[in-house]
Amino acid sequence: MKTSRLKALVNLLDDPDHLVFNTVKNELLKTKTDIIPILEEKWEQSYDELFQERIGNLIQDVQFKETRSLLKKWIDSESNDLLEGFLIIDRFQYPDLNRAVILQKIEKINKTVWLELNNSLTMLEKATILNHFLYSVHSFSVNHAHPKSPQNCYINQILQTKRGNPVSISLLYTILARRLGLPAQLTDFPKNPLVAIIDSDIAQKVHGEIPGSKVLFYINPSNKGSVASRKEVEYYLKKNEYIPCKKYTEPKKDQLFVKRLIESLRDSYLSQGFTDKKIKTDSLLNCFPAE
Repeated sequence: MKTSRLKALVNLLDDPDHLVFNTVKNELLKTKTDIIPILEEKWEQSYDELFQERIGNLIQDVQFKETRSLLKKWIDSESNDLLEGFLIIDRFQYPDLNRAVILQKIEKINKTVWLELNNSLTMLEKATILNHFLYSVHSFSVNHAHPKSPQNCYINQILQTKRGNPVSISLLYTILARRLGLPAQLTDFPKNPLVAIIDSDIAQKVHGEIPGSKVLFYINPSNKGSVASRKEVEYYLKKNEYIPCKKYTEPKKDQLFVKRLIESLRDSYLSQGFTDKKIKTDSLLNCFPAE
């Protein structure tokens, strides 16, 4: 759409006729985010509260449309980068997010751990070092003081406050572990995901000829990276009647855990009465295939 036509449509947003307004709004929503600078310029030039409110809401709708589009593309891509999925969710609340700052912070944490690693270390020893830096040095933890805060779901806020929820902390842990060369995958454990460290050959030697025994051990990022064996995890599941165990112990695709993050975000907004945010997160969840 030409800039002249965009500006002409924007000028009609203050029309008192709701039918005209809705028609213009729907037409503008067909455009991409290149309309946002025009809307922002009009907002700054106007002193009409209704006009400013309509423009503000329209900017949010355009940004949400772009976020939803990016999420769908990420879900459909063959190689889902977990950090990219995390960053897309940040766009829901922070559309002008500075990705470079996020990447720099993650790289800084990653480098402090990497300097302590060497090829002679076992995977358990590498995980122990990661735990030390993530929880003791950098003081990351689950936000028990404000468990329902939506900020627990946004990686930019997590890196700033060092607090998240069980899902977001598990995602951050997995991102860091992978960057350090650990074969980490997430499992859909009840209440909080566990990180499974995968090595089929070593796991077979440890567990024997057990079907699906490629998991060497499990890490609970919500509990300062505590390590659990397959037997310990299965014992807990059977004791609490989570059957079949394999549903909760075997690694799942990353997209499932980005979905879990959005579910957590939706519940947080709902608990605080933000029904409009709840509706939008439901729209994001509809992008995912049925489980």
